Amino acid sequence: MTEHIHEPAWVEHAIWWRAYPLGFTGAYPAPHDQDAHRLLRLIPWLDHVIELGCSGIALGPIFTAATHGYDTLDHSEIDPRLGTLDDFERLVSEAHDRGLRIQLDGVFNHVGRAHPIAAAALREGPRTDSLLRTDAPGAAREFVAFEGHEQLLTLNHDSERVRDLVVDIMSTWLERGADAWRLDAAYAVPTEFWAAVLPDVRRRYPDVWFEAEVIHGDYAEFAAASSVDAVTQYELWKAIWSSLNDRNFYELAWALGRHNEMLERFVPTTFVGNHDVTRIASQIADPRDLDHALVLLALLGGTPEIYSGDEFAFRAVKEERAGGDDAIRPEFPASPDELVGADSRTYHLHQRLLGLRRRHPWLHRARSKAVEVANERLVLALTSSDQALRLTLNLGDAAGPLGPGELVDCDDATRGLTGSVAPHGWCVQA
Repeated sequence: MTEHIHEPAWVEHAIWWRAYPLGFTGAYPAPHDQDAHRLLRLIPWLDHVIELGCSGIALGPIFTAATHGYDTLDHSEIDPRLGTLDDFERLVSEAHDRGLRIQLDGVFNHVGRAHPIAAAALREGPRTDSLLRTDAPGAAREFVAFEGHEQLLTLNHDSERVRDLVVDIMSTWLERGADAWRLDAAYAVPTEFWAAVLPDVRRRYPDVWFEAEVIHGDYAEFAAASSVDAVTQYELWKAIWSSLNDRNFYELAWALGRHNEMLERFVPTTFVGNHDVTRIASQIADPRDLDHALVLLALLGGTPEIYSGDEFAFRAVKEERAGGDDAIRPEFPASPDELVGADSRTYHLHQRLLGLRRRHPWLHRARSKAVEVANERLVLALTSSDQALRLTLNLGDAAGPLGPGELVDCDDATRGLTGSVAPHGWCVQA
């Protein structure tokens, strides 16, 4: 039996454009001007989001923080580097007027050391009623840093006060106009905590959608135990670029089997780039294969997300060092018209593929059956109820056969052929 956990109806049509506001607006790592209303710099990009084919903006951290945004100091206020509550409300109003939804990034696993909760706990020392997590009972216990980051202290998720605090924070910003939440580092939080918090928020705001950042583990089990709506599909992200680089579609076919099992229980979030990973245009070894990654993102079951800049084939590599995320989180110009060196071909391909996705909203829950698999060739049947599309991908240097079916879309080289998909080509058929 198919089970879709809690998902509100509007999500079937959701396609997110993800932005990291602190970097996007030039607020981090080093502001070069005194502008106190940088959040408003996103407004000139709203029409671009619509023209691209997306239906919502997924914002990275916007609350008061010490540095990169994930070291929150005050969940109740807009980061002064970005602006004010009035700026946020104007951004939400402008987005909603265009039919765009807004997702906020909630860091509820940990807080920065200067957060009032952390500051008070550090003054008082570990106590049984502390709002911060301690590592062990007894006099020698210490507060727990998140994954070794001493500036990030983990909240005590067994505390009723912490649960109430998170419910209040989420509800406050939903009342202010947000539509959805991304739960940062959700994998590090006990699922029992989410299972207690999220239903309480849903009772107040039944149309809210929760996306959990989960990197490893059993995604379906996490979704069921926590009651989140979606989990970040890192398995599929890795399988897409790895299978293209290694010329090994067997890897992708195996991952799609796992993906289908998830879709039986919930609809995960799909992506080929985000604010935490190397840009997809840099991750793909052969530039001719970038199109295949985009086709898969547009057509596979899930809730797709486009990371801002990927639509222009931005290039950048994530590095495991201090400041190693800065290159993948760059400042953007005042408007799309001012972009220098933008890849218009990749942009227009995004438009075509997202347009195809919007015309076939049933793809949200579509299963993917591998009709034919070889190292450099993959034919997928995408189905949901009585709907179906056929996707053919060819990584080879020679043309390959194309099965029967009405042409829906394909790359330009394949369009000029008869009964074949071009070298490094793709085709969608009905």
